[in-house]
This record gives sequence, C-alpha cells and structure tokens, in this order.
Amino acid sequence: MRAVVVPRVSSKKVGLPQRSPHAAKKRVARILATLAQTIPDPTVALNSKNPFELLVATILSAQCTDERVNQVTPNLFARYRTAEDFAKADQTEVELLIKSTGFFKSKARHLIGCGKALVTQFHGQVPDSMEKLTVLPGVGRKTANVILGSYFGEPAVVVDTHVKRVANRLGLTDSQDPTKIEEDLQSLMPQSQWTIGAQRILLHGRHVCQARTPHCDQCSLFDDCEWEGKRKLV
Repeated sequence: MRAVVVPRVSSKKVGLPQRSPHAAKKRVARILATLAQTIPDPTVALNSKNPFELLVATILSAQCTDERVNQVTPNLFARYRTAEDFAKADQTEVELLIKSTGFFKSKARHLIGCGKALVTQFHGQVPDSMEKLTVLPGVGRKTANVILGSYFGEPAVVVDTHVKRVANRLGLTDSQDPTKIEEDLQSLMPQSQWTIGAQRILLHGRHVCQARTPHCDQCSLFDDCEWEGKRKLV
C-alpha cells in the first residue's frame, strides 16, 4: 500500500476547471472506462425480487445502510407482500418491523401511503415513469431513478450522497443540489452509460472515495482527480 500525505484543505469554494464540452466528455469517458475495470458488475446492493420490493427497500434506505435494510426486509415482506397489503397495514406494526432503519415513523407513513396510492392510481403496480413514480409518498428522483434504471431498463442517473461527493471531488459538478448534479452528469455521460456509470460512481464513493477517510492510495482515478483535499501519494 502506498503512503499518503493528508494536505491542508482550503475551505474556499473552487470553480470547475475550464474545459471544452468535447474535452470534458472525453475525460468522463476515461473515468467511466477506468471504473468499468475496477467495478465490472455494479449491482444494486438492496435485495429485491420485483419492482415493488425494490421501491419499498429504497424508501427504507434513506439515512440507513443497505445492509441494515436487507436485514429488515425479509420479515417485512413476509408480512406485507403487495401494495394492497401495505395499503391496509397497521402503522404501529409497520413501525416495529422497520424501526432499526431509523426515521421509522415517517417511513411507515410513506410505505402505507405508497401502498394506497399504487392501489388507487396504478392498479397496485409500480409505474414506469419519473412523473408517475414521484407522485408516490416518499418517492423522490433518487428513488424513482433506482426503479427506472434497475427494473425498467430506462437510462437513469441515481444521485445519492456518494455520487454527490464523488462528482464534486472529480469536478463533474460544482453543485450540491441532487437534481442539478443529475443534469450535469447526464450532460457529460452518454445516455447508454447513465445507469451503469452512475452506479459505478456510487460504489466507488461507498468503498474508496469515502467521506471522512478516502482511500486515495487505492483509487484507480487518482491521476484524474483534481480535488484539493485528496491525499497525495508519496
């Protein structure tokens, strides 16, 4: 393992390096090609058997690890299997089943409300468009993009805390707004790479480019990284 030196990081906001659109896209293509070598199979970590289970799991994953969600969902799905089941669910019982995921009261409300909305508006089926998905309680663009990309094969850029961090550190965006980050990544990546590319960025952030202790000595993107705070190799 190569040694690293932690530099002093200025708090001053630095703008993105000036590149032509062609140069910026060429750099992103290089980054995506590198990530394809280090993360060849970027699967979603949440366990699910169908779009509805993934929808529920993604709602539960807010402010919670995928590992914890995967521990909770087997018992939850044994009790509630369909949108109709959640629509009729008891709030207190759902809360008890999902309590360890955090924010369990609001998540339980969202799951029950989501079940009711699916039953009344979509015949109990998970819809396959951003516009329809985001009318469901507890479903924002991130959750909708997970469903669209993973189960419906639609080009979708998921922006979670890891994608937000890595995209900023790599200079692919200078925004903290998830929707703007999504738009910036869409403009830089070919549409065919939206889903798989964003998932690779997410996993790179989760396992390598971590928030507090980035593993720069293990980073395949080190030479392409222009982040002021990166740990310089010795």
